[in-house]
Amino acid sequence: MDDIAPIMKENKRTARFNFNKVMKAFNETGVSESDFTGTTGYGYDDTGRDKLEEIYRQVFRSEDALVRSQIISGTHAISLSLLALLETGDELIYISGEPYDTLEKVIGTTAADIGSLTEKGVRYRAIDLVDDSFDEEEIMESISARTKMIAIQRSRGYSMRKSLTIGEIEAMIAKIKERHPGIIIFVDNCYGEFVERREPVEAGADIIAGSLIKNPGGGIAKMGGYIAGRRDLIERISYRLTVPGIGKEMGASLTVLTDMYQGFFLAPHTVIESLNGAVLTSRLFQKVGLKTDPAPDADRTDLIQSVSFNTEEEMITFTRMIQKASPVNSQFLPVPSDIPGYENPVIMAAGTFVQGASLELSADGPIRAPYTVFVQGGLVFEHVVYALEEALREMKEKEMISF
Repeated sequence: MDDIAPIMKENKRTARFNFNKVMKAFNETGVSESDFTGTTGYGYDDTGRDKLEEIYRQVFRSEDALVRSQIISGTHAISLSLLALLETGDELIYISGEPYDTLEKVIGTTAADIGSLTEKGVRYRAIDLVDDSFDEEEIMESISARTKMIAIQRSRGYSMRKSLTIGEIEAMIAKIKERHPGIIIFVDNCYGEFVERREPVEAGADIIAGSLIKNPGGGIAKMGGYIAGRRDLIERISYRLTVPGIGKEMGASLTVLTDMYQGFFLAPHTVIESLNGAVLTSRLFQKVGLKTDPAPDADRTDLIQSVSFNTEEEMITFTRMIQKASPVNSQFLPVPSDIPGYENPVIMAAGTFVQGASLELSADGPIRAPYTVFVQGGLVFEHVVYALEEALREMKEKEMISF
C-alpha cells in the first residue's frame, strides 16, 4: 500500500472531479423526495424516471439518455443499440477486436441465429488491435459505403489486450469522422464509467451503453442499464425498447428509483474504491512473481485487473478464496461450469449482494491457458484488502507462492 500511495491519491482526485459533475447535475435537475415514488402500469408522467435520465444526460454530456430497469444487462443495452440502429444491407465494424462472448449470438455466426444482426442481413467484421492500438490503416481501408456503424469496446473483457483510454478513442474517432462524418460511432462503456474524468460522448462517440449493476449503479442499483448519446439515435433505440411512437414516454419505474438515484450519487466514490483495489491487486501479485495486467502504475480506463497464474489449480484456488472472502455465499465452492455465451468452462467467484454485480468484488475467467483470472469490483477498499490477504495466505500454505 505504501508503494501505490501516490497512485491512490491521484485516483481520489478523479473521484472528486467526477463527484462534482454528478452533484451539479443533481442540483440543476432539482431532485426532490417525491421523485423516488415511482409509477405503475404504463408509467406515464413519471417525473422521477425523467429526471434521472436528465442527470445521466448531463453527466455524460449527451443530448439524451435512456435509463431503465427494463434494460436487463449491459449486453442488453448494447444489443438494443445495435439492433435498433442497423438495418438490412448495413455493415457493423468492431475496431477493438472481437467483442464479449455474450454478444456472439447478438451478432450471429449464421443466419440461423434467431433475432441476430446476421439474420437481419447486417454484415459484420472485427478488426484486431495491433500492439494494443487501433489498426488505423486497416480501419480506414475497410470502411465502405455500406458501413453504418463503427463499434468500440472500451474494456478488454476476457481478452489479454489493453483496455482503450478516452484519449485513444477520441483520436481514432476524429480520424474516422474527418473522412466519414455520417458513420455512427458506438462505444461499449461497461466497466469504464467514472474511471477517467471524461466519458466517450465527450470524445466524439455518438452513442454509449452500459449496465447499472456495474459502475454507474454505485453498488446500490439492483438492475437496469443505460444508453446515452445523440437525441435522434436515443429516440430510435427507445422505440425498440418499448414500441414505435411511444418510446421513452412509457415504462413504469415501480420502486427502483431510489436505488438508481443513490447508486449514481455514490458511483464516483465507489468506482475509485474499486480502482484502488485493482491497483493493489496488481502490485501484490507482481511482487510474488505473477504476471498482472494492467501494471500498478499503468494509465487505467476501466476496473478490470487480470492476474495470470502458472496452473489451473492456482487459478481455481485464488478464485475460491475470493468467494470465501465474500460477504454473501461465502460457504459455497465455485467450480468451473459451462455458461451460455462462453466457449470454455468458466469459474466465477461472486458473493455479491446483487446477483452478477461486477462493481462488487468478484473474480472469474475461462479455464484456458494462460489461466488468467479477471478481478473486478470492491465496493470498499477494505474488502479488497481482506480478500487478498485471505487468498495470499491460502496460496502460501499450498506452496503455490512464496514471500
